Amino acid sequence: MSKRNPFGNIPGLGEMMRQVQKMAEDTQKLEEELANQRVEATSGGGMVKAVANAKGEVLEIKIDPQVVDPDDVEMLEDLIVSAVREVLEKGFEIKAARLQEITGGIALPGLF
Repeated sequence: MSKRNPFGNIPGLGEMMRQVQKMAEDTQKLEEELANQRVEATSGGGMVKAVANAKGEVLEIKIDPQVVDPDDVEMLEDLIVSAVREVLEKGFEIKAARLQEITGGIALPGLF
């Protein structure tokens, strides 16, 4: 008894499936590369530095002791938030550009 192809005889289906498989493999490789790619951003003239990977994982925060003022904790909090937002945005831009290379601009929901 032979298996029946549920898609019928669609021309090019095999090639399309190979391309999808290659895209999945390339995406997995990209995920690993992004995890190892470090991105940095600063705020307050370099007083606060955030380091993340291009996957959007914050790896470290460095704070210059000169910016630590017990009477102005709010300013320090704002500097940290600013640096983290910027570093995550940089990582997102790298990720989006690399993903575009792999998919040729095709939007694939749930890919990342």
